[in-house]
Amino acid sequence: MSEKKQKKPSRQQVYTLLVQVGRKDGDGLPDGATGAALMVYSSGVDEAEAVRETVAILKQADVAPLDVTGYGTLDERLEQGHDINGEERELMNRALVENSVIVAQMTPFFEDN
Repeated sequence: MSEKKQKKPSRQQVYTLLVQVGRKDGDGLPDGATGAALMVYSSGVDEAEAVRETVAILKQADVAPLDVTGYGTLDERLEQGHDINGEERELMNRALVENSVIVAQMTPFFEDN
């Protein structure tokens, strides 16, 4: 039976996601922020899995995800003409190697007074 447990080659890919989050107690956002946008690199066999994993991890971290926009894989983004620097590529590779979700950037939102 152990022969049936051999792993197939990984079909994991890394997806770039933009996650909008609201406020929640303990979310770690700056005082006065009404929410934030998170640029995330998330691994998955497809974009839907990457989104599910990202939302689950953010909820575990007491963050309140409201909306997720997918921008595709590295190859898809390059086909769309996106300029992807070395640092972004390193973070994407790390997400793939670690099979993880990496928050690359956080931009808090504040209401205009």
